Formats: sequence, C-alpha cells, structure tokens
Amino acid sequence: MSPWSEMLRRAAVAFSIPPAAFWRLSLKEWRALAGEGAGAALGRPDLVALMARFPDEMEDEA
Repeated sequence: MSPWSEMLRRAAVAFSIPPAAFWRLSLKEWRALAGEGAGAALGRPDLVALMARFPDEMEDEA
C-alpha cells in the first residue's frame, strides 16, 4: 500500500475526512491531524541496514 493510500485510509477512518477534503489538506495540516512530524530522522546506521535489507534491483537483474 502506498503512503498516500495509508494516509487517506487513516483520514477517512480516524478523522472522518472525505477524500476530497483529504486532498485539500496541506502537509502541515495532515501532520497536525495525524500527530506526525515530531519523530527523529532516520540515522545513517538505520539507512545502511534498510539498504542492505531492501537493495535496489538493477534492470538487467529483474
């Protein structure tokens, strides 16, 4: 599921926001509603671990 799909689902279920109103929200408004944006940024060690776990596929590998 894409991040937008998850956000739309959360908005519809948790906040009773219809899709048209969801798409009019600014990112700042969405974060205020969802309580997001206060988390720490991803650190380099975590990024390296994610890259190792989910490597990009090269076109000739697919």
